Amino acid sequence: MNCIKIPRLCVRQVIKSYGNSKTTSWSRSRRRIESSSAYNTDALATPQPSNEPKIYDEKLKAIVGQISKLTLIEIAELNELLKVTLNIPDTPMMMSMGTMPVGAAANTEEEDDDAPKTKTSFTVKLIKFDDTKKVPLIKEMKNIIEGMNLVQAKKFVESIPQVVKADIGKDEAEKIKAAIQAVGGECEID
Repeated sequence: MNCIKIPRLCVRQVIKSYGNSKTTSWSRSRRRIESSSAYNTDALATPQPSNEPKIYDEKLKAIVGQISKLTLIEIAELNELLKVTLNIPDTPMMMSMGTMPVGAAANTEEEDDDAPKTKTSFTVKLIKFDDTKKVPLIKEMKNIIEGMNLVQAKKFVESIPQVVKADIGKDEAEKIKAAIQAVGGECEID
């Protein structure tokens, strides 16, 4: 029996609309499905590879060219006009201490002065590396930095000094530093 790839829902709709499955043969139902407009055998457009630059429409390029020639005041007016035209609501800016009462803010400052300041957030920075160990360092950077591919890791290593990770704990920073030093890189923890 030849199988065709169609959604089950479509088959059920054909069987319901053309009668009971006992009275309607499968081949007739299949012919009806294949001849319907819902059954499309056209190939989907293949996505462009990620290493090739995306090709944009000339109309969009012209719009970007015109916008890039605007002054900041004109851009602010354009932004306002787009919000009004497209009915986009204004989003309020996040206020850092706006919701705290004034007395509470003063109390936290006093507490900070009494307590000794300890650093809890660290940054690992790649400073230099041994040229003979460049490939292992690139592979290690790919493993350390989440979501980075080999090409990005190569560019990252070649454009040192670079921040490997920021706002991490001391233990994690020490582990990253040890891993980088093991493959021939020199880094510092700030």
